[in-house]
Amino acid sequence: MAQGLLRFITAGSVDDGKSTLIGRLLYDSKTIFEDQLDSIEEASAQRGTDGADLSLLTDGLRAEREQGITIDVAYRYFATPKRKFIIADAPGHIQYTRNMVTGASTADLAIILVDARAGLLEQTHRHSFIAHLLGIKHMVVCVNKMDLVDWDEKRYEEIVDAFRSFSSRLDVPDIRFIPISALQGDNVVDRSGNTSWYDGPTLLNHLEQVHVAADRNLQDCRFPVQYVIRPQTDAHRDFRGYAGRVTGGVFKVGDKVLALPSGIASRVKSIAIGDAPVKQAFPPQSVVMTLEDDIDLSRGDMLVRENNQPDSIQDLDVRVCWLSDRPMRPGAKYELRHTSREVKAVVKEVVYKLDINTLHRMEDDLEVGMNDIARMRIRTAAPVLADDYRRNRATGSFILVDPTTRLTVAAGVIYT
Repeated sequence: MAQGLLRFITAGSVDDGKSTLIGRLLYDSKTIFEDQLDSIEEASAQRGTDGADLSLLTDGLRAEREQGITIDVAYRYFATPKRKFIIADAPGHIQYTRNMVTGASTADLAIILVDARAGLLEQTHRHSFIAHLLGIKHMVVCVNKMDLVDWDEKRYEEIVDAFRSFSSRLDVPDIRFIPISALQGDNVVDRSGNTSWYDGPTLLNHLEQVHVAADRNLQDCRFPVQYVIRPQTDAHRDFRGYAGRVTGGVFKVGDKVLALPSGIASRVKSIAIGDAPVKQAFPPQSVVMTLEDDIDLSRGDMLVRENNQPDSIQDLDVRVCWLSDRPMRPGAKYELRHTSREVKAVVKEVVYKLDINTLHRMEDDLEVGMNDIARMRIRTAAPVLADDYRRNRATGSFILVDPTTRLTVAAGVIYT
């Protein structure tokens, strides 16, 4: 049976082979066009590489090719008869952690690559924790470059045990381990003859079968309004539609809804995806809704169920990953963007920072700099309509923007 779309990210430390792995997936699943392969072979020859360097399929920027590293998050789409995929290839360098956060924010699954020779490194820990922090429920640890340790089962088990020990403090319910060689293709798409001691699935087989539909919240109806559509044409003189993305629950025509923060009730009159009317809408569909009553709704408001409402809060208990090279300034004012709402905010308190290697709390060093992960308390100028992130990733997450530079300085999650 065909599964739905799977969004996944590859992450890990520098030179673990993330881009090569994605190239191998695309190549062995026969989803590369001939002109793409010709271009890669030409670029590989210019770099003096024997054969096609499959990592160049994702390292698409010229600067990346020249340096031989991944900088930006490269997205690729491919499909097999069983499933469609969107891949995000995240950088391994610590200074590009912010790019990894971007790629992981919409992922259903994270592939963590570990070099069999080096074992777990700081970036392995950091990316695994960020995947946990961002609510990714499925993780695949690929122990790569097994060919360089002569397919040593003992070395593989050492890495598995070390990661299990580290991940026991993470809330990730589904973690799988696969020994691979991305360069040679072992256990990526096709089963390897070098791992007679491994009886699990290949990577592609697991990706095709993993079930993620149940991860979406279909109980708590949430529809943040992004835009109010008022055509003001003769054909649609009185039309008032509310455009946005469903972030939770199932909305049906005729359902009774409550507009927040006004608290005014109405019923769903119609739902449309593009020009096509539909009977219902669910995450993550982008739709236009109309209501039976003329309610003054605007961007940042939310449609919910009367008996199932998010928390309306101004004092937020949050975990953040600091993304700016400028340290966080206690008491400084930021702009908090949550769903489609923007409010002014101030950091009231840093509770602790996290030692990314041990996951121990550091309460004596509270200066938050780039790539630090910290627990904070934030006060907003107006209430935000939020759910606990563990219940709803969309309504439980936010970013902080520096109002002077307009740069994103932090990504965070809310615990209510």
